[in-house]
Amino acid sequence: MTQAEIKLCSLLLQEHFGEIVEKIGVHLIRTGSQPLRVIAHDTGTSLDQVKKALCVLVQHNLVSYQVHKRGVVEYEAQCSRVLRMLRYPRYIYTTKTLYSDTGELIVEELLLNGKLTMSAVVKKVADRLTETMEDGKTMDYAEVSNTFVRLADTHFVQRCPSVPTTENSDPGPPPPAPTLVINEKDMYLVPKLSLIGKGKRRRSSDEDAAGEPKAKRPKYTTDNKEANLDRFHQHFRDQAIVSAVANRMDQTSSEIVRTMLRMSEITTSSSAPFTQPLSSNEIFRSLPVGYNISKQVLDQYLTLLADDPLEFVGKSGDSGGGMYVINLHKALASLATATLESVVQERFGSRCARIFRLVLQKKHIEQKQVEDFAMIPAKEAKDMLYKMLSENFMSLQEIPKTPDHAPSRTFYLYTVNILSAARMLLHRCYKSIANLIERRQFETKENKRLLEKSQRVEAIIASMQATGAEEAQLQEIEEMITAPERQQLETLKRNVNKLDASEIQVDETIFLLESYIECTMKRQ
Repeated sequence: MTQAEIKLCSLLLQEHFGEIVEKIGVHLIRTGSQPLRVIAHDTGTSLDQVKKALCVLVQHNLVSYQVHKRGVVEYEAQCSRVLRMLRYPRYIYTTKTLYSDTGELIVEELLLNGKLTMSAVVKKVADRLTETMEDGKTMDYAEVSNTFVRLADTHFVQRCPSVPTTENSDPGPPPPAPTLVINEKDMYLVPKLSLIGKGKRRRSSDEDAAGEPKAKRPKYTTDNKEANLDRFHQHFRDQAIVSAVANRMDQTSSEIVRTMLRMSEITTSSSAPFTQPLSSNEIFRSLPVGYNISKQVLDQYLTLLADDPLEFVGKSGDSGGGMYVINLHKALASLATATLESVVQERFGSRCARIFRLVLQKKHIEQKQVEDFAMIPAKEAKDMLYKMLSENFMSLQEIPKTPDHAPSRTFYLYTVNILSAARMLLHRCYKSIANLIERRQFETKENKRLLEKSQRVEAIIASMQATGAEEAQLQEIEEMITAPERQQLETLKRNVNKLDASEIQVDETIFLLESYIECTMKRQ
């Protein structure tokens, strides 16, 4: 775990859960697994606060626990899961595009709460949707429930591990911590809900005081659900592959690849090197309705994709009109390489990018050969190579002719180690995101007084509109914020939006690099 990653985890935990949870979480990231009392002693935090902080972290899958032989329970931070909090807006937006507003709110509730029962999610989402509807209209529980079932069927939500029933019925003393298990076949099973009704609008505090019973907190149940982040990552990877094929070839090719990925999205695990083999006939039958291409044209496209040097699509047999697979590892390697090339071009210019591509193509190359092949003057080529070498985009390999390693009798070959270059760039991306978050927090803190004033004015206007105030009165309240202040608010909003957009863009690069590093490490 690098310092950049620890700093980013610290910022994310503080932003989402506050200072105490951040202190406990970062302590566990730095020290590894520790028991409860040691955490409390080392952080100088009361036992009660540590327990509450650990409850929050366990609830959100950011900390796992393990019972040792002596009955001691140790807690360990899940750093990769903490970093996934960066991607929450992207998960929510993806669900919105696939399953409309209902799906978006279901995933948002699960991410905000870590784990929730299906019935609690359905009720909350139905109530939230009802709030946004016109008076007299309500959202039916059954409609939300149907969307939830579709999300489970496509593996975007999954069942949480639970305490086995045998453990509950054991008459002996309870274990220091429950052992959670789940059967793989039950992960995407959805319980039959007996919920009947519609979403309710929020009551005012006056009505609560008049004797309306407040909703009780749901009791702990073993049937909790959570968002399946690996499935979202699989979807992002598939989208990146489809986009790359569209840029390289054409829209029809990308639609064929999209169809192949959609057919194998549930049957292929997220870490598999290839998708399941699909026959040409199956692909033809699964093409979107209204996509008018003949079987012969499809076969020509598949042959073209299989012959492409990038090898995104491979042929694995001749039965059923030809069996085809998508080489996921090759696709991720190509995407990571393209990302590195793009960074080199933006950072050092097009000539450096030409040299970088040449070294990638030739695998190992001498400085004199770089000058000749790239057709760049010797002095410039030398400067560019050394610049990329010092920034760790390239490495130098020495091959001595004699055992004494004399420079005059040694070959110096330039090469690109894509894995180490990807790791270096990933580290820089983590630093960039941490800087962006700190800048956003600074901008907000600097304008805190103005933001609070703006919120107060908006609240007054909203309450006056609800009571039917005149336009002149509303205008008078709006004028409480002066023209320079309004301009300052606009500038702040624009800056914060830019920083947010930059975070999302950097995270897209992080996702590609992480996926490539993960799949490469599994192959080694």
